[in-house]
Amino acid sequence: MPAQVQKEAPDFTATAVVNEEFKQVKLSDYRGKYVVLFFYPLDFTFVCPTEIVAFSDRIKEFHDRGAEVLGCSIDSQFSHLAWIQTPRATGGLGGLKYPLVADLTKKIAADYGVLLDGGIALRGTFLIDKQGVVRAATIHDLPLGRSVDEAIRVLDALQFFEKNGEVCPADWKPGAATIKPGVKESKAYFEKAAAK
Repeated sequence: MPAQVQKEAPDFTATAVVNEEFKQVKLSDYRGKYVVLFFYPLDFTFVCPTEIVAFSDRIKEFHDRGAEVLGCSIDSQFSHLAWIQTPRATGGLGGLKYPLVADLTKKIAADYGVLLDGGIALRGTFLIDKQGVVRAATIHDLPLGRSVDEAIRVLDALQFFEKNGEVCPADWKPGAATIKPGVKESKAYFEKAAAK
């Protein structure tokens, strides 16, 4: 059974490019931190670098929230390294501030339910909590780039819920109204929303 929300994230150990070096990365080593694990189809393609670079440019926002980012594709660590060292102006990554995992066996992508029959991964994004449980999963088709803003928004919503026990409505952002879960308690939110 592939990764599911509310279930433990499938663990893996794989080679990744970390600070332009090859290192072994094990998902369970990140326990105690939130993890945003995302899959993309292939190195040296068109939409993929825009997403990978967007996560890298905003890595501080994830770190400020106690979260780590891991990118993953079915390419080798050698391909990852070459792409990282390729300038952005020519479609490369121009450096990277988080690990890029090599999934040559395609097992990680299969375990997360994003592996296509053709052997590449869909654009899956998985938010894993500090206990290693998948709390959110979004999968985009190949031509559809994902939103880093949305990944951060969902992380903020999860952390708000964990801290306050209140649930976050559609399009919630920090500072916006939340809902007290309960038939009677929730009415305060809905009454205010209806009055707008």
